[in-house]
Amino acid sequence: MGHHFAGFSNRFWKLVNESGLTPEGVTYKDDARILEWGLGITNLIARPSPGINDLHPSEYVEGWKTLERKIRRYAPSVVALTGVTLYRAIRPFLIKDNAPAASQVIGLQPENIHGARVFVLPNPSGRNANYSYSEMLDAFVRLQRMSENR
Repeated sequence: MGHHFAGFSNRFWKLVNESGLTPEGVTYKDDARILEWGLGITNLIARPSPGINDLHPSEYVEGWKTLERKIRRYAPSVVALTGVTLYRAIRPFLIKDNAPAASQVIGLQPENIHGARVFVLPNPSGRNANYSYSEMLDAFVRLQRMSENR
């Protein structure tokens, strides 16, 4: 569809709106507008796929290199990763000396990327049955509160 999180069952934009991350309601058609509020959005792997199982390890490596360059260039204070699987796929690039993972996977993590704090959000896909909508919204609200304090 040419926009981020545009699937009919994806709850990303509803969560963004309800959490207050943007001052007005937005949809996938407004994905470029989030820059107006100091937010950004990108894909680790910029190709459509039916699901995460269709992605290859080499794509994560190449995607990480691109993401790392963007983080260095734009110097965000927080990098929010959408999906536990995504976080687990790139965590090996972030850790030093086998550092232990945080006890809570959703939320703020102990790693940082070029000075940016790492925050993990649940994947808002309609296929994600691991988290209820209220748990997802709680994570988005925590991110919003954290971004208020940047």
